[in-house]
Amino acid sequence: MINFGSVRRREPVRASFTNLWDIDDSSYFLASLRLRMPAPIRLRELIRTIRTARTQAEEREMIQKECAAIRSSFREEDNTYRCRNVAKLLYMHMLGYPAHFGQLECLKLIASQKFTDKRIGYLGAMLLLDERQDVHLLMTNCIKNDLNHSTQYVQGLALCTLGCMGSSEMCRDLAGEVEKLLKTSNSYLRKKKKVPELMEMFLPATKNLLSEKNHGVLHTSVVLLTEMCERSPDMLAHFRKLVPQLVRILKNLIMSGYSPEHDVSGISDPFLQVRILRLLRILGKSDDDSSEAMNDILAQVATNTETSKNVGNAILYETVLTIMDIKSESGLRVLAINILGRFLLNNDKNIRYVALTSLLKTVQTDHNAVQRHRSTIVDCLKDLDVSIKRRAMELSFALVNGNNIRGMMKELLYFLDSCDPEFKADCASGVFLAAEKYAPSKRWHIDTIMRVLTTAGSYVRDDSVPNLIQLITNSVDMHAYTVQRLYKALLDDISQQPLVQVASWCIGEYGDLLVSGQCEEEEPIQVTEDEVLDVLEGLLVSNLSTPVTRGYSLTAIMKLSTRFSGVNRIKKVVSIYGSSIDVELQQRAVEYNALFKKYDHMRPALLERMPIMEKSASNGPTEIVQTNGETEPSVVEPKHLPPVTQPVNQANDLLDLLGGNDVVPVIQNTMPTKPASAGGELLDLLGDLSLSGGPAPAPASSVPTSQPSFLMDGLSSQPLFNDIAAAAIPPMTAYNKNGLKIDFTFERANPNPNIAVITIHASNSTEADMTDFVFQAAVPKTFQLQLLSPSSNVVPALNQGTVTQVIRVLNPQKQQLRMRIKLTYTLKGSPVQDLAEVNNFPPQSWQ
Repeated sequence: MINFGSVRRREPVRASFTNLWDIDDSSYFLASLRLRMPAPIRLRELIRTIRTARTQAEEREMIQKECAAIRSSFREEDNTYRCRNVAKLLYMHMLGYPAHFGQLECLKLIASQKFTDKRIGYLGAMLLLDERQDVHLLMTNCIKNDLNHSTQYVQGLALCTLGCMGSSEMCRDLAGEVEKLLKTSNSYLRKKKKVPELMEMFLPATKNLLSEKNHGVLHTSVVLLTEMCERSPDMLAHFRKLVPQLVRILKNLIMSGYSPEHDVSGISDPFLQVRILRLLRILGKSDDDSSEAMNDILAQVATNTETSKNVGNAILYETVLTIMDIKSESGLRVLAINILGRFLLNNDKNIRYVALTSLLKTVQTDHNAVQRHRSTIVDCLKDLDVSIKRRAMELSFALVNGNNIRGMMKELLYFLDSCDPEFKADCASGVFLAAEKYAPSKRWHIDTIMRVLTTAGSYVRDDSVPNLIQLITNSVDMHAYTVQRLYKALLDDISQQPLVQVASWCIGEYGDLLVSGQCEEEEPIQVTEDEVLDVLEGLLVSNLSTPVTRGYSLTAIMKLSTRFSGVNRIKKVVSIYGSSIDVELQQRAVEYNALFKKYDHMRPALLERMPIMEKSASNGPTEIVQTNGETEPSVVEPKHLPPVTQPVNQANDLLDLLGGNDVVPVIQNTMPTKPASAGGELLDLLGDLSLSGGPAPAPASSVPTSQPSFLMDGLSSQPLFNDIAAAAIPPMTAYNKNGLKIDFTFERANPNPNIAVITIHASNSTEADMTDFVFQAAVPKTFQLQLLSPSSNVVPALNQGTVTQVIRVLNPQKQQLRMRIKLTYTLKGSPVQDLAEVNNFPPQSWQ
């Protein structure tokens, strides 16, 4: 059978038709059909055709049609046009289309004796194959033969392919041939090597390579040294002694005259200079001697390199990176930062972006040097390129300190006003952090945060509202000024929900200051109680208000019932929302209605102003801070506040009582001796309960750290004031000693049967009253406990009366109830303190 695959030209075919008569009819027909098939189009024509495609679908159709023709040609074993077809396939691969079916065809081209076929075959192997595919192992023998080829160009192709996609197995098999070529005098071959494995075999030859005059050999040698140093710490230590030789090569490059062979835009071989600088950076890192040896040459490169062309900027950038990575002198580092500062004035956006990124990396170590370019960095905030603006914004925040806080915040707030929405969230967060860290005064801090909320309130972080509330609460002298500013902001715009929430909270807390006009920082405004209530009621019905904002507004109105005289109007508003379709708002209204009806005597204490909340920016215990019914996590500084009447060390004593780790303590405060300070009752109600399960006691008047779900936090799943259903639980005596008797009676709370309501009855059989009476309790981690306010802090003598106090215990796991109690009182002028453990609770109380 005659092979017609290689017969494509028409004239020789006609001349040989006389030889075809002996073939049977079918074979002759197939052969004639193949002879009439048109030749495949050239690569240039394919590129021109694809570029004419108007849509992606049209391009895909062209590619699929050509791929089908190429597959047919591969199946027919067409040797004549295999090279052309693989070249077209590589172009399609560059466009992102699959070309894996041409891998074996590349191997066939490599095995060809033609140099043009080998060139396309090796190129295809480098693009379509890698060391993870087993097909590449079939090339090992071909590459070995070509490494021993008599033509240097074929040897160069094999070396390039081996360095590009050679696996460890292939490198081990061909290491001997590569070593032979490394020792040859042909510079064309010596600069083609790249062998990442078997480094020790090539160690002796590396010293001689750096002595070569050929720049191609030098460039490849530096690349080899860089690879070896990055892969092996031993090689890194070995090659550090070559630093003087590398410095000498680099010096010759920058001091040499014009060389047409190596000149690029007036600079001698910038590619080799960049490679040497990169190798010096690796060798000088964390090494004093090597860094000292290259300081002078780095200074020469930095000062003598022309910056008018992009080639010089590339060398300067590598020089800056090298200076920053090695242990360079301080003056040299300042020079490097000044180079980056000049980059910021370049018209090329890429160079400006690179400069900003590099300055951002060095600002922590060379802060003062970077500060000199602050004005140029701030100007980059006005750049049209979004990447440059983002880097400039990050660098600007990194430059903020106590000395420039006012000026930098002015620029950043101006940027916040005009920047795109995608920047507002990050910019607002940065302003919050910088203001919190470097604020020169409380008023400036509050004004800055309010400016951010007014400008970008919808983009701020979730914790901005509680953080600002905490800031306002702690700034006692600024309450009147703050509530007046927020009230004005509320009149202007209610679309910024975080601002509206903070304003509602402040009006609820300090509405009396707003109405009284006691502001000293600026001219007070005249506002009536009805006007304030009108604004808050407007927030409740506004379509712009979120459910959270409505909750803030309703709570603010409720708090104003103890600060304003119009209680009846407030009752009407609260009762209306008792049937709201918003479950959250409805629950708040129901609880507040219960306050008006059943617990009106406790309302002034419950709705008193929040105490000062301490917060530390450093790492500390994360706890829960209550802000007007909104629970927000924050970092609370473990700082003791002055107690009301009980000693400071009571909390520590309770920890001693509890054993430290296995219980959840709840500290009950004493009743205040002065009626004016009713805030103690609020703290008594809330208690200091840690949801984490660990002990978290706090002094008498500290802020409540957390609360279980059955507390009235406005967001809880269970209301505080449930109807109490009587249950057949027998009473018990928990304590009877020194004339003081403590009895427990039990009830069940509806609708949650997991909550046991325990009422203590304290009686005194001695002849003198027990004053300053305090009852404290703690339960294990699996329980949650809440102490309500006692009826009095004086237990009458001779059993003439009792002091009652309610304890609510949440027992979701139905475990046996255990409790440790601590009793403190004063009898006949002498303080008395006693501890006891109660373990004999009736089963009905916890089952």
